[in-house]
Amino acid sequence: MQGIQFLVDEEGHRTAVVIDLKEHGELWEDIYDALISESRAQEPKESLEEVKQRLIEQGKLSE
Repeated sequence: MQGIQFLVDEEGHRTAVVIDLKEHGELWEDIYDALISESRAQEPKESLEEVKQRLIEQGKLSE
């Protein structure tokens, strides 16, 4: 595939990838977003109602 190169180890196993961001920048953004999402999977969750209530208490949102 043009604009994508794989780096391999001595045994020929792919170990890294080089992506031409001018050609595949949107692809990289999708990959990066997925990595960020995965890294945050174990973080505590807040419901929409909890967020709304906090913003109201901080005066950043009106009821």
